[in-house]
Amino acid sequence: MIRAISAGLKPYVIRRRLYSKGALSPTVKEQLLDPPQIGSIFEVRGFVKSIRNSKNVGFVDISDGTTSKIINVVLLGKNQPKLQVGESVCIKGEWNISKGKGQETELKYDPTDPNHAYEIIGTVPDDYPLQKKATSMSFLRTLPSLKHRASTIASFYRLRSFLESQMMDFFNSHSFTKVSPPIITSSDCEGAGETFEIKQSEEFFEKKACLTVSTQLHLEAIALALNRAWTLTPCFRAEESKTSRHLSEFWMLEAEISYLDDLEPLLNFTEEMVKYATSRLVERKEEYLEGTYLDRETIESRWRHILGDWRRLTYVEALDELRRKGINLTFGDSLNLDHERVLAENGPVFVTDYPTSMKPFYMRKSLTFNEDKPTVACFDLLLPQFGELVGGSLREHGHDTLLESMESNTMNLDDMEWYTILRKCGTIPHGGFGMGWERFVTYLSGHDNIRDTVPFPRAPGLCKA
Repeated sequence: MIRAISAGLKPYVIRRRLYSKGALSPTVKEQLLDPPQIGSIFEVRGFVKSIRNSKNVGFVDISDGTTSKIINVVLLGKNQPKLQVGESVCIKGEWNISKGKGQETELKYDPTDPNHAYEIIGTVPDDYPLQKKATSMSFLRTLPSLKHRASTIASFYRLRSFLESQMMDFFNSHSFTKVSPPIITSSDCEGAGETFEIKQSEEFFEKKACLTVSTQLHLEAIALALNRAWTLTPCFRAEESKTSRHLSEFWMLEAEISYLDDLEPLLNFTEEMVKYATSRLVERKEEYLEGTYLDRETIESRWRHILGDWRRLTYVEALDELRRKGINLTFGDSLNLDHERVLAENGPVFVTDYPTSMKPFYMRKSLTFNEDKPTVACFDLLLPQFGELVGGSLREHGHDTLLESMESNTMNLDDMEWYTILRKCGTIPHGGFGMGWERFVTYLSGHDNIRDTVPFPRAPGLCKA
């Protein structure tokens, strides 16, 4: 028999009402969004986050990681279950209005009531490392498998998941197609040579291959067919960098857009994208802020910076501004992290039109190209106290000009024919960008160490699990 369900019911309501042995157990998040009636028998599953005991009553906080919120269980009587922080448990009791401060409802467990029950699903040793007391990030880094249960670490993961969903909505609303370029490649997009080579590639693929440092070149080929394409893909760089801002394995959000012959629309689109995801986060900020022990003012000040006004400077204008502040650089000098922080001191800033010698082969000349000081139509997005978040450019779409650039960079043209042929077969002016996903998550989280926002970070000397 098929039972009709009102279209107005929320999905988690349907799941709870049709609960059977074949259905998923409701999560704490679902239970709090759609709580049962007061006085009904209710069952919660999760980890014991904290325990507070007195002679005739005990209090246990239960969390399962789906939300920053907890379900408080009140243990009545003298024969209370002997629970430990970290144990996974299932407790059945009566759902009631809470008499405590800061919460509306609670689950009451009475050992004398035959309808109430509890089960310790998984025990923990006496030296279980994640207790209620504050735990430092440096200590959590020594626990590659257990750190995920810490409230702040879990909040990073939920934040990342939320931001991914918002990016999907944003790109869908702009007619982009999400694609999956290869992770194994025979091309070094950046030309820096900092790649992880695949040991058996010549035997297996009959040519050298490596893990990708960027999917851009493949994404260009796809975007020229689909008009607009984006991806969120793992990338790998064999950089000997042990800073809090770098990883050897990281994720890149990359987008390529056809029919772009001016940098300005690309800057506008990038700003709109970053502000869109941030504004959606601000709309539901309490879910994140309640789950982290990081400084709330630091977090919200970063959000305000992103949602405020953004400046735009050319590289030459940036040098002039730095000189006025006592930092003397000449044309062709790189901007280091300290320089970037000075430029973005009061808010996000796009720095555009860098010297040709500083950038990869595929970038198009600036509209204001000067033979004496040659520049390319590119940009870096710099954030306050943080530095670079996004890098992008117009791509060279002229076949002969692209070949000339590749030759000047001593590249093997035969190996890149799959890429250069795009400029001979219905070429299109286009451009795109790449954003370090962990950097974006780290900045919005209010944290400063990118390695803590990744479940199992990979960096020089770091591959613990």
